[in-house]
Amino acid sequence: MTDTTAPATGDAGPASGAGDLRVAVLGARGRMGSEAVQAVRRAPGLELVAELGREDSLEALVDARAEVVVDLTVPSATEANVRFAVEHGMHCVVGTTGWDGDRLARLEALLAERPGTGVLVAPNFSVGAVLAMRFSAQAARFFESVEIVELHHPDKLDAPSGTAARTAALVGRARRAAGRGPSPDATQQDPDGARGALVDDVRVHSVRLRGLVAHQETLLGNVGEQLTVRHDSFDRVSFMTGVVLGVREVGSHPGLTHGLEGYLDLDV
Repeated sequence: MTDTTAPATGDAGPASGAGDLRVAVLGARGRMGSEAVQAVRRAPGLELVAELGREDSLEALVDARAEVVVDLTVPSATEANVRFAVEHGMHCVVGTTGWDGDRLARLEALLAERPGTGVLVAPNFSVGAVLAMRFSAQAARFFESVEIVELHHPDKLDAPSGTAARTAALVGRARRAAGRGPSPDATQQDPDGARGALVDDVRVHSVRLRGLVAHQETLLGNVGEQLTVRHDSFDRVSFMTGVVLGVREVGSHPGLTHGLEGYLDLDV
């Protein structure tokens, strides 16, 4: 096994400084995790102090004196990972899906006992995807019908995606606030689930296809018109701007922040 607690070295980025923020990546051998490792190495002011895989002990985070932990693992492990980090005074930036209402409530209770610690749980780290979610919620108030289609590679473990579920939640909230009911749908028989999942009264359809990375569109319809809000990530590097932003900002936002939009000024 490689030494996962050794500080990152090499020519992948600028030299570390004495005041650099000490960052650890969990899930460092996965597709997103390996990109995050390189992004942290490239970013000025950040020092990669640990790269942990599935078999590595979380105690390595303590040995490495990590200040911020980036969790890009799997839904079955993420809650325990974040709990360990928070209990040891480390901020967390979480891109792993599976954070439902119950898990978020448990995390909020844990953070209430540690008021100086911050956790960002972000369904998507792409700035474009965050904007697409915001635009979808704004538009949904004005259209009779809305549905979401998300398209990903076939190695993705969950469906619908965290981004689609978050979009549906934002859209559903906006429609309820505007007095909009569910989209009209006369379907009476659907034994095979062709109409997709129902998330916050919004239909969500998941496509898994080789060659895709991460794509989503919100379809909005009125009589005689349609609006489509679509975002495409063609490479996982598109998520790294948000990951680095989260790492830099999480210590300044104690408590739980759900969604990268919490760190962006989107009200201008």
